[in-house]
Amino acid sequence: MIAASRLCWILVNTVPYHQARLRAAAAHMPLRLCMVQLAGRDAFQILQQSVEAGESYDQRILFPDRRWHEIDGRAMVRGLQAALNELRPDVVCINGWSYGGCIAALAWCVTNRIPAIMMSESTALDHPRHHWKEAIKRRIVRLCSASLVGGTPHRDYIAALGAPLDHVFTGYDAVDNQHFHVGAERARRADRYLREKLSLPPHFFMACSRFAAKKNLARLLQAYAKYRESMNDGAWSLVVIGDGELGDDLLELRRQLDLDECVLFPGAKDYRELPIYYGLAKAFIHASTTEQWGLVVNEAMAAGLPVLVSERCGCATDLVVPGFNGLLFDPGNVDSIADAMIQIGDGSHDPQAMGRNSREIVARWSLERFAEGLNGAVEAALRRPAPSAGLIDRLVLWALQHR
Repeated sequence: MIAASRLCWILVNTVPYHQARLRAAAAHMPLRLCMVQLAGRDAFQILQQSVEAGESYDQRILFPDRRWHEIDGRAMVRGLQAALNELRPDVVCINGWSYGGCIAALAWCVTNRIPAIMMSESTALDHPRHHWKEAIKRRIVRLCSASLVGGTPHRDYIAALGAPLDHVFTGYDAVDNQHFHVGAERARRADRYLREKLSLPPHFFMACSRFAAKKNLARLLQAYAKYRESMNDGAWSLVVIGDGELGDDLLELRRQLDLDECVLFPGAKDYRELPIYYGLAKAFIHASTTEQWGLVVNEAMAAGLPVLVSERCGCATDLVVPGFNGLLFDPGNVDSIADAMIQIGDGSHDPQAMGRNSREIVARWSLERFAEGLNGAVEAALRRPAPSAGLIDRLVLWALQHR
């Protein structure tokens, strides 16, 4: 095994699942881990995390009082380069190619001949692909020494961009399964008390997401109305956790569909509260029209729920076995979404058995799996000479980090 003295992971900001992965990596890797966070505040307030003393990894926040979009690009590049010059890591992990901070970190690696690990959740289908953008990505991928990605479609995509398959590792998209398992079981033991306290119905589908267009919640409400027409008195309710810019539109749609009594919007819930809602739900549904992975599906599976998942979600290939632990549907087709809900609610499947199967599957996508994947990527990166960058590569990096 090759050991490095320090690994730096560059993040825009940290949310609970990042912290869980950082702790797992620190516990399982033979190197010192340092998280370099660019922005101290998250645009989605409920996810914002405070830096805690006594963590098993080092932490540094470059702009603690700002959100990502509030940071001046040039100041960010200067601050990140200064931090890396001081820390002198042996390996640097960057989260994708979408943010200038990640590209600035890669440019620093190229200049200093330090191997970079690309962490990516992208698939070939999560966005429309354009030839010129893909050409830029190929240059970025070639400048990285290894990759840690979500699952099968993510591995295939980054390999198509030029990453050597023997330097691509999976397991990036993990959550703290134990947190959701234990919390859900605790909620089930206090079922009657919690349902009364939270005003939750006895049987409900649960959804959890930001109220943004790609989450497809309007179509989910339309599908739920069709489901309810089909099931009549046997219909479950729908509880949608979250908030966002489309909140008023969804409330109006609920009114138009005459679903005020059976569709609940309890608001966004923090990391500690979420397992309660998973524990009291009968099934989970995630209807996004596009999703690089969909970590809420991991959470629901760890809590022991059957999962109804859009076939456009990156996790669908690896986490959902139709008929075994859930069902897949076409997110653009209201009837397809409604049919999945009907199949779970009409006795065609055993939700409890599906929930047990969910736990079995997601156990293979644990924090330990993440740490193993990261350790494999580090070892592969250190064995491989840091790629050299030509003039065009350097111009591309300069343009991307200063855009």
